[in-house]
Amino acid sequence: METKKIYICTIGCQMNVYDSDKILSHLKPLGYNSTDSLEIADLIIVNTCSIREKAEQKAFSFVGRLAKIKQKNSSLIIAVGGCLAQQAGKKILAGRPWVDIVFGTHAIGRLPKMIQQVTEKKSRIVDVKMFETIQPGEFDTDTPCNSDVSSFITIMRGCDNYCTYCVVPHVRGREASRHPKDIITEIKALVAGGTREVTLLGQNVNSYGLKENMFSFPELLRMVNEIKGLHRIRFTTSHPKDLSNDLMNSFRDLDKLCRHIHLPVQSGSDDVLRRMNRKYTRRIYLEKVDNLRQISPEIAITSDIIVGFPGETDQDFEATLKLVEQIRFDGLFAFIYSDRPNVSAARFSNKVSENEKKERLQILLNLQEKYTLQKNQAKVGKIETVLVDGLSKKQVARNSCENDLNNSLDHQFFQWAGRTSANKIVNFCQNNGYKKKPGNLAGMLIDVKIEKALAHSLWGKPVNP
Repeated sequence: METKKIYICTIGCQMNVYDSDKILSHLKPLGYNSTDSLEIADLIIVNTCSIREKAEQKAFSFVGRLAKIKQKNSSLIIAVGGCLAQQAGKKILAGRPWVDIVFGTHAIGRLPKMIQQVTEKKSRIVDVKMFETIQPGEFDTDTPCNSDVSSFITIMRGCDNYCTYCVVPHVRGREASRHPKDIITEIKALVAGGTREVTLLGQNVNSYGLKENMFSFPELLRMVNEIKGLHRIRFTTSHPKDLSNDLMNSFRDLDKLCRHIHLPVQSGSDDVLRRMNRKYTRRIYLEKVDNLRQISPEIAITSDIIVGFPGETDQDFEATLKLVEQIRFDGLFAFIYSDRPNVSAARFSNKVSENEKKERLQILLNLQEKYTLQKNQAKVGKIETVLVDGLSKKQVARNSCENDLNNSLDHQFFQWAGRTSANKIVNFCQNNGYKKKPGNLAGMLIDVKIEKALAHSLWGKPVNP
C-alpha cells in the first residue's frame, strides 16, 4: 500500500485532541501516516472549535493560508472538521475552492469513505449529519495511534443542559454515552502501549450513563480504577448541578483517582446564573465545594468563569470576586463572553462593552493569580508524588538546539516535568552523577520534595534520585 502523509491541525479543547487521534486511527488503513510538514502532506485536516470566537477566527485564518499550498499541489486533499464545520456546514466551501471536505462532529467514522470519494471522483463533500445515539464505528477500540504517558478518553458526547451561552448542544448534539465495556477496552489498549494516566472526557461526565440507564459515572470510575498498570485517573468536565455524593466520595475511596476536580461555576451571581440556565445557585455551589473539601481535604479545585455576560452589573461582578475570595481556587480559566451562533444569550439585551469586559477579566485574573501562588507556596517543603510526563519544555528546547540528546551528554542535569495528583506542574532535575544518556523517567511516579513555588508551577528535587 502506498504510504501517504497527513497533517492534522487541532484547534480547541481536549475533546478535539482525542478526536484528532481517532481521525488518524481511522485513516491508517488507507495508508496515511502523520507528518509535521504542511508542504509534504497529501491530506490536511483542520479539526476546529467554535466554543469561543477566538478559536473560530484562528480556524478560518489557518484554512485561508492553505490556499497557497493547494496551488502548489493540486492533488492535496483539504478537509475541515469539528465544531466549526458542524456549525457552518457547506458555507465553509463558499469562496474556498481549495477545501474538499467539510465533516461534522459525528462524521469521523465516515471520513475514510469521503477521502476515497474525493480521490476517485474529485468531488467536494459536506457531511454534518448528527445522530441521537452513538453509531457503529463512531468510536473504535483498536490500539490507538499515539499512546502517551497521559491520554484522553471520550466517554460520552453532546450535552442536554443548553446553557444560554453555550454552542455545544448545537454542534455536538444531545448527550449519548459509550458502553463501559468499550471504554475499558480502549483504556487497556492505551495502558498496554505505555499510558499511565487517563482523562475521561465529556461535556458533563456527571450524567454519564443516566439516559441509557446503564452504569453511573462513579461506577465507571470504580471499573477504571481496577485496571492493572494504570496509575492515575482524571476527568473533565463536571457540572455542579449533577455532582453527586457518590462521586464526591470517590475522591476518598479510589486510590487512582487524582485529588483534583474542575468544577465550572461561570459566575458568582445568582441573577447571572439564572440567565445562564446553570440550574444551581451560589449557595448550592459553595455547599458542593465544602463537601468536597470535607471528604478530601487535599483536593484541588479549579473552575471556569465568564465575565461580561449580557446584563452583568457591577454588583454581579463583585459577587463573582467575593466567591473567588471565599473559595480560593487552585486555578481559574476566565473568559470574556462572546455571542455564539444559535444560542439564546446572543439575543439578550444589555450587552457589556468590550472595554468593561477586558477590565473585569484583568481584575479577576489578578485576584486569582494571588491565590494560585499562595496554594503553590503552601506546597514548599512537602513531598509530592509526581507522574513524569517527559523532559521539560526547557530541556526539550535545549536538546533540539543541540540536534540530538546524545550530543548533550556534557549536561549532568536533565530537567523533567510532571504533575502531582492535584494537577500541579512540577519541574525537577535528574542528576546522572556522570556523563551518560539519562534514563527515561516518563511514566514513572517520582517522589519530589518541593523547594520553590512559582506562579504556575513548582520546582523540586527527587527524594531518592
